[in-house]
Amino acid sequence: MPRAPRTTAPTRRTPPRIVAHPQRPAGVVPRPPPPSSRQRQAEKPKRRSWLRRILKWSVLLSVWGALALAAMVLWFARDLPRPESALDAVRRPSLTLQDRSGQIFATFGDVVGDSLRLPDMPKELPAALVAVEDRRFWHHPGIDPIGLARAAFVNLINGRVVQGGSTLTQQVAKTLFLTNARTVRRKVQELLLTLWLEHSFSKREILEIYLNRVYLGSGAWGVDAASRMYFGVSARKANLWQSAMLAGLPRAPSRINPRTNPAGAIARAKEVLAAMADTGAITPAQMQAAVASIALPPNPTISPGWYADWVAEQATTLLPANADATLRTTLDRGVQEVAETRLAALLDGPGAAAGVTQGAVVVLDPSTGAVRAMVGGRDYHSSPYNRGVLARRQPGSAFKPFVWLTALERGARPDDTVLDAPVKIGNWSPSNFERRFQGEVSLEDALAESINTVSVRLLLANGGPKAIAATAARLGIADKLPNDASLALGTGEVGLLELTGAYATFFNGGRRIAPYAIETAPHVPPEKAIDPDLAAMMARMMTAVVSRGTGKAAAVSGRAVAGKTGTTSDYRDAWFIGWVDGTMIGVWLGNDDNRPMKNVQGGGLPARLFHEIAAVVR
Repeated sequence: MPRAPRTTAPTRRTPPRIVAHPQRPAGVVPRPPPPSSRQRQAEKPKRRSWLRRILKWSVLLSVWGALALAAMVLWFARDLPRPESALDAVRRPSLTLQDRSGQIFATFGDVVGDSLRLPDMPKELPAALVAVEDRRFWHHPGIDPIGLARAAFVNLINGRVVQGGSTLTQQVAKTLFLTNARTVRRKVQELLLTLWLEHSFSKREILEIYLNRVYLGSGAWGVDAASRMYFGVSARKANLWQSAMLAGLPRAPSRINPRTNPAGAIARAKEVLAAMADTGAITPAQMQAAVASIALPPNPTISPGWYADWVAEQATTLLPANADATLRTTLDRGVQEVAETRLAALLDGPGAAAGVTQGAVVVLDPSTGAVRAMVGGRDYHSSPYNRGVLARRQPGSAFKPFVWLTALERGARPDDTVLDAPVKIGNWSPSNFERRFQGEVSLEDALAESINTVSVRLLLANGGPKAIAATAARLGIADKLPNDASLALGTGEVGLLELTGAYATFFNGGRRIAPYAIETAPHVPPEKAIDPDLAAMMARMMTAVVSRGTGKAAAVSGRAVAGKTGTTSDYRDAWFIGWVDGTMIGVWLGNDDNRPMKNVQGGGLPARLFHEIAAVVR
C-alpha cells in the first residue's frame, strides 16, 4: 500500500527584528547614499551638453535677430531721401503783389525770408520754441523716452491725444524729409533720420534749421518770413511777445496765425509766455509785461482775392521760371475797400429783398486802362470765381452805345431824329420797356431813354449786326456776338471788365485801352480807335442818360457823371457802366444760376451802387 504522505505542522516564521540605529529615530527611512565619483563624472557631460545648446541657440537667435533687424531697417530705408540734398531748400517760387503805394496785399507760393543764425535772432525766440515744444532738447539724443512716457501718461489721463512726444529733431526730420502720413513706415523713417541729424549736426545747428524751415502759415516758411508778414519787421527785431507768437505757430500754422485767427494767435502766445516763465527763460514779471503789450496790427479790411488771382494769372507769362518775384500793381486799396463794402452792403440789404445774390464791380482809369479795383462776387472765400472777368452775361441796353457809335460814324448826329414806332423783322417784333411809342425822337433822347425800336432801326440802317459787332470789337469786345438784329438789344454775352474797358474809349478822346494791373510790366499803350469828336458826342449823349434818362440814380451832386444802364429779359441781369470825373466804374448784378431778380433794372440797384462808389472815389 502506498504510504500516506507525511504531514508536518507548519513552522512559524519569526518576523525580522528591527534594530534601531543608534543615531536615527525609529521609523525614519534612511537617506540614500551620496553619488559616487563615477556617477558624478557621468552627469557632467549632460550639463555641458545643455549649456552648449543654450549658448548655441542664443548665438543663433542673436545673429538671426540682427539680420532681421538689419533687413527691416534696409526695407524702411530703401526709399529714404538723401539727407544731404534735402537740406537744400526746395520750394515753390514766391510771387508778392504790392498795391500802387508799395504795400503788400497778396502772396503766392512759398515766401521765405532771410536765413538767420541763432546770434542773429533775439535770444527769446529759440528759448520760446524750446520751452513750448521740447524742454529737454539740449539733453536728449534726438529721441526723448522721458518725454514720450510723459506724453503717453497725459494722453491716457485725458482719454485723448493732448500732448505729443516728438522732439524738435524729430520735427526737423519730418518737416525736411517726410510727409505727415500716420504710418509705421513713416515713423520708423523719422527715427532713422532723427538719429542721422543728431549725428551730423550740433544742437544749435538743428535749432537753426528748424527756425529757418518751419511752416508758419499764410505761405510763410521760417521765422523771418513770418515775422515780416505778420508784424512788418524782420525776426532780427522781434520783441518778446512776437517771439512767443512765432514759436507757438508750428502747432497749427494755418488755423491760429495772426491773419486767419488773431484771437487764437494771441491765446497761443500767452501759453508760450507761460511756458517760458515755467522753465525760467523769463521772469513772471517779464511774462506779464509781454502779455500786456500784445498788439497785433489790424488785419486789412479788404480781401482783393479776385484782383490778386487775375494778376497772378497774367504774371505767369511774364516772370522767369523758378524765381521769386515782387510786382507793383495798379490796385488802389481805398477804392477797393469802397467797392467791396458797398457791394456787400447792397447784397445784404436791398439786394436780398430783390432776389439778388451776386454782383461784380470793376474800377479803372479810362486814360490808361489801369485797373484800380476789382470785386468778383459776394465773398471771395466762399466763391473765388471772378464774375468781373470770367462771367459772360447779356448786357441788354448797355450794349446800345456801340449801335449809336456806328450810326455816328456813318454820318448821324446826336440831334438827328429817328422814328420810335413798331418794327417787325420776320416773326420778331421788339417793343419798348414802357410799352409806348413817341414817334420822332432825337438820337440823344433815344439813348437817354434807352428806346429799343430806335436801336433796332439804327442797326438795320447802318450795316446790320456785322457792322455793329465790328465796332464793338474795335473798342475791345472780344467775345463772339450774334449775327442778327437782336444784337441791337444786347443779346450777345460779354464780360464786365471788357465792357467797362470798351466804354473808356468814349471818355478818353477815342483811344482803345487794354485793362491791365501790373505797373512794372509792359502793357499795350492806348491807340486811336474812333474820332475824338465822335467820342465827345457819345460822352455827351451818355451824360444825358444820367441827367434826364434811365440812369438818374447814378448822378452825384457837383460831379460830372455819364453812363448807360442795361437790363435783360425777365430781369436776369442788371448793369450800369459809367464815368465820373476821370474814372470808369462798371457794375453788374444778377444770380449765378440765371434766376430772374425781382424787377431789378440797370437804372435801379446798379445805378445806386455806382453812385455810392462814385461819391467816395476821387
